[in-house]
Formats: sequence, structure tokens, C-alpha cells
Amino acid sequence: MNQTLVVALFVLLGVAVGYFTRQQVASRLKGKQGEKLEEEAQKARTQAQEIILEAKDKAASLIDEARQEEKERKLSITKLEERLIEKEGALSTKEKEIEEVKKGLTSKEGDLENLRKDFEGTRARIQEDLAKISGMKPEEAKKKLIDEVKDQYREDLVQVLHELSHDRKEEVEKKSMEIMTAAMQRYARSHVSDVTTSIFTLPSEDLKGKIIGREGRNIRAIERLTGTELIIDETPETIIISSFDPMRREIARLALAKLVKDGRIQPAKIEERVEEAKAEIEKRMYEIGEEAAFETGIFDLPKEIIHLLGRLNFRTSFGQNVLTHSIEMAHLAGMIAAELGADVEVAKRGALLHDIGKAIDHEVEGTHVELGRKILSKYGVSEAVVKAMESHHDDYPFSTSESFIVAAVDALSAARPGARRGTLEHYIKRLDDLEKVASSFDGVQQAYAVSAGRELRIFVIPEKIDDFGALQLARDIAGKIKSDLNYPGEIKVNVIRETRAVEYAR
Repeated sequence: MNQTLVVALFVLLGVAVGYFTRQQVASRLKGKQGEKLEEEAQKARTQAQEIILEAKDKAASLIDEARQEEKERKLSITKLEERLIEKEGALSTKEKEIEEVKKGLTSKEGDLENLRKDFEGTRARIQEDLAKISGMKPEEAKKKLIDEVKDQYREDLVQVLHELSHDRKEEVEKKSMEIMTAAMQRYARSHVSDVTTSIFTLPSEDLKGKIIGREGRNIRAIERLTGTELIIDETPETIIISSFDPMRREIARLALAKLVKDGRIQPAKIEERVEEAKAEIEKRMYEIGEEAAFETGIFDLPKEIIHLLGRLNFRTSFGQNVLTHSIEMAHLAGMIAAELGADVEVAKRGALLHDIGKAIDHEVEGTHVELGRKILSKYGVSEAVVKAMESHHDDYPFSTSESFIVAAVDALSAARPGARRGTLEHYIKRLDDLEKVASSFDGVQQAYAVSAGRELRIFVIPEKIDDFGALQLARDIAGKIKSDLNYPGEIKVNVIRETRAVEYAR
């Protein structure tokens, strides 16, 4: 019991000692933290005081600067007011001076008006005195004076006008010669006149027999379908295709090339290959027209016009290829129009399309100029281009400067050495007239002038012309040729009536 009590006392004593020890330690720690907080607070107060002082200094500096700026601004305004006052005074002085000058001018104007009235009065009195002395009115005296001067110097005036006209004419001719010569030199194109034959080269001499066929049936079929004449002689590996129409010769050449490539040469195949050649020629005509338009720099022509341009490649005029002639004219017209300050585009188009009517003049009645005007108007070509092309043969009056240019370059292109051959053109025209005479009769399907115009082959529609009618038709055509055409020697009129019976086994 006593031991338990002693332990309890010791425990209580330890607790008491620990509590007091803890209280003392806490008191010391509290004192140190307070001192630290006090130091930080004092430091913050010091910094705040410094910031306030710095702010006061800056505010004072800003106030001083503002006062200085205000002072300078007031000084500037004062100087500006002084200058304005000076200018206002100067303006007032100027205004007074102007007013004085105005008064002086008004006074002088009155003096001038008085002088003018005095002068008019004096002149009127002098005219009255002159009229009394001369016995003529002023108008009569004026007219008489002019007449006397004209009579006196008439010869001199005529001489001067003649010299001016002569000098001007020489100058114009010299300038025009320079322009045309320069254009021709800039576009120097070679010329080869078209002929009436084409040469087809065979890969083998043995093919001549196949082309002639049994009893000549193959060669007759080719000649009938193409309207050409095939000349097969001793010339090795060569066939001459003769026709005045370049398109017919080209169709015959293409058909022969296809037949040779195929190897089967017989009437049925000949018909197929000729039709294929015609279709290919139609396609090539459009391509040729496109190339011509591209070469001349004209890109917006209608497709129908381009196709007709391609057809001109197979037409000739006095031996000169019409499309080549038109392309040359377009280049020359463009250069001359540029030199003269005319419309280059209109001149080039008018020159390129001037002979477009020749593409259909063998199919439709009318001159190629009139047909060309209708074609261009139909497909929406501008009126300026129509006017430029319609006068190149003097069928219509020259209405624009471009029409003069087109006519000039037409003559230039045709006059080039070697460009045209008149005799050949007359020969071709005679053959063309022969075919037209035959085609004018009813029932005629096709008509071809062959053997240099010594034979006229006419194929008739068998349903319309019987055997007796064929004989009568030959006589009628021969009679019309005698009465309407001039020709050397004699012409054989050969009317061919062919009947076919075709049936298919299916």
C-alpha cells in the first residue's frame, strides 16, 4: 500500500513537472514569434512609407511636366494668333488694292466702250462716203475685190494646187509601194500551180492487172465511181489519175491505196473503198480548215465555215490553190492593215473568207461573191467582215478601208510569178461547163468529162431513162453542147444506163 502511494505521488510529481516545463517552453516560443512578427510588421511599414514617398515624388514630377506643356501650348497658340492677325491685315490690304484696281478697270472699260462707239461711227461714215464715191454697196465692193484678187492670182493658185496634187500623189504612191513591198517580202511563200493529174505509186507491177480487172471491169468501176480517168502505161509501178477536179483525184488516190492495202480488188470492194475515201476526205477537209484558221490566227469561226475552208483546198483558180491563195491574202492583209492603221482582225478575216463561195458554187446557182455573202451572213459572221470581202471583184462598192485592202491583196497574191496559169484555167472551165450542161438534163445521175474533154461520160437513173431515152438523151446533150459551148475537135457523148438486181440470202 505504501509502495503504491509512493508510486502515485511520483507519477503526479512527474506530470506536474512536465506541465510546468511545457508551459515555460511554449512561453519562450511565443515570445520569439511575436518578436519576429513585430520585425516583419515594422519592415512592411517602412516599405509602405517609401512607396508613398516615391509616389508623391512622381506625382509632383507629372504635375510639373503638365504645367510646362500647358505653358508651351499657350505660347504656341499665342504665336499662331499673332500670325493670323498679321495675315488678316495683309489680306485686308490686298483687298483694298484689288478694289482700287477694279475701279480703275471699270473706268478704262467705259473709256474703251466710248472709243469703240466712236470707231464704229467713224467706220460707218467712211463706208457711206466710199459707197457714195464708188456708187456700190459694201457687199458689192467686197465681192468685186475678191473677184479681182482671184482673177489676178488664178494662174498662181492653179499652179500651186497642181504642184501640191502632184507631190501628194507621188508621196502616196511611194508610201503604198513601200507598204506592199514590205508585206510581200515579209510573207514570201513559194507557189506551185496545180495540175490535172496525180501519180499513184504501186508497190508491185503485178497489181496493174488486178486494178484493170477481167475485161477492164475494175478500172471502169473506179473511173465511174470517182469521175476520174486512170492511165496505165509502160511506166513501171505507176498509175496516172487524170481529172480537172482535185477532190476527185484525191478520192481516187485514197480508194486505190485502200484497195492495194486490202488486196481484194473487185467491183463490190471498189464501191466500199470509194465510199470510205469520200468519208475520209470529208473528215480531212475539216482538219485542213482548222489548220488554215490556226495558221492565220483566227480561232472563233463556226464549224461550217471551217469545213468550207477545207473544201477550198480542193479547188483551183487559174491553177492556183484557192485555200493557199486565201491564207496568203490573210497574212498580207494583216500586215498592210497594221501599217495603215485599219482593223487588222477584220482585214484578215475578210481576206481568208473572200472566196468561201467557191466551196459550193458548183452546187448552187450564183456568183461565188454572192454565195460567200450569204454563207457568212447565215453563220453569223460580222457585217464588217462581209463588207471587207464583197468588193474584191468590184461586184459591190468599196464601203470600208478593209475592203480596199482585201481587193489589193487579192491582186497581189494572184500576180505573183508562177501563181496562176490562165490557159489551164480556161481548159478546166471548159470541162466544168461540159459537166454542167449534161447535169442540167432530167434523169442524169452523174456526169464526168474525161480524156481532156474529148469524152463526156453520163450515168443516168435507169428508172427514169430507158434504152431509147438514153439514145435520145445523148443526141440532146450533144446538140446543146454544139449550141452553147466553144470547143476544139469533137466530143464523144457516152450515156451509160446500168441496171442492177440485188438480193440477200439470210
